[in-house]
Amino acid sequence: MNNVIVTGGCGFIGSNFIRYLLKNYDDIRVINLDLLTYAGNQTNLSAYQFDARYIFTRTDICDKNHLNQIFNNHKPTAVIQFAAESHVDRSIEDSMPFVTTNVNGTVNLLEAVKKQNYPIRFLHVSTDEVYGSLDEYGAPFTEKTPYDPRSPYSASKAASDHFVQAYHETFGLDTVITNCSNNYGPYQHPEKFIPTIINRALNYMKVPVYGNGMNIRDWLYVEDHCAALCAVLFKGKSGQKYNIGGDDPQPNLEIVKTILNKMNLNVFENFEFVEDRKGHDFRYDINSIKIQEELGWKPKVSFEEGIEKTIEWYTANQNWVRNTLGKK
Repeated sequence: MNNVIVTGGCGFIGSNFIRYLLKNYDDIRVINLDLLTYAGNQTNLSAYQFDARYIFTRTDICDKNHLNQIFNNHKPTAVIQFAAESHVDRSIEDSMPFVTTNVNGTVNLLEAVKKQNYPIRFLHVSTDEVYGSLDEYGAPFTEKTPYDPRSPYSASKAASDHFVQAYHETFGLDTVITNCSNNYGPYQHPEKFIPTIINRALNYMKVPVYGNGMNIRDWLYVEDHCAALCAVLFKGKSGQKYNIGGDDPQPNLEIVKTILNKMNLNVFENFEFVEDRKGHDFRYDINSIKIQEELGWKPKVSFEEGIEKTIEWYTANQNWVRNTLGKK
């Protein structure tokens, strides 16, 4: 049985990833380290609370002593680093938690790996936002696109990426980095864009749209992302980066219209334009040819299919939404 440490495993992508691992790999035991901040929710994994292949430990990745104890006790063969502050608006209000968790926490994990006397694969899950903003005609981001973060959140993720690569080059750690486009799907925190649209529509509240709604994002269904992460974890080349995209860039306003139409609501009566966010990047678009050609992964779930699944999930799980929003 291979022990795998997953940090931030009670969050949106982390919990989906743990479910994916446990469903598809019988020889893996997951040790989930999560501090249970507002974004972490143990109920996301309640189906596995009595599964011998799943262990939860409430842990702050900034606690070096606790991390070392966990590594010594469980002897992991891999670490998948999801733990991060990730909401751009929150980073604009206060950037320090993002520096603490995203940068210092990642370095603490790298140090814990370095102290072990056997190889451990370190998969660092990052974002396409480290590359900055594209104009209307700019070529999609590749793994060679220079970093140009525009928000405190993306700056903190860029810094953590650099530390991961530096530990590979300096200390020979077995690291891989992924940079993904915008995820959506079940268990995403209700403060995020797509859950906000769905939940406000369900409650007959107008959906807020930043600026003129023409900011463009590439959308990736979370289960496709989990499959890509497994491909990188098991087949990715040490020291490499892999971009993971959904191949479906769309303006925010089109996303709002699509969701409202699928929920049988009048589009123009159910959204409103609001003041744009500070430093709002215009466009993200991912070129994921490298992972497709080298590791044989490609997205399987179209936005049409994925958004229908997502609407169904939030509609059926309004208690989860209310409980999550009530958590501070």
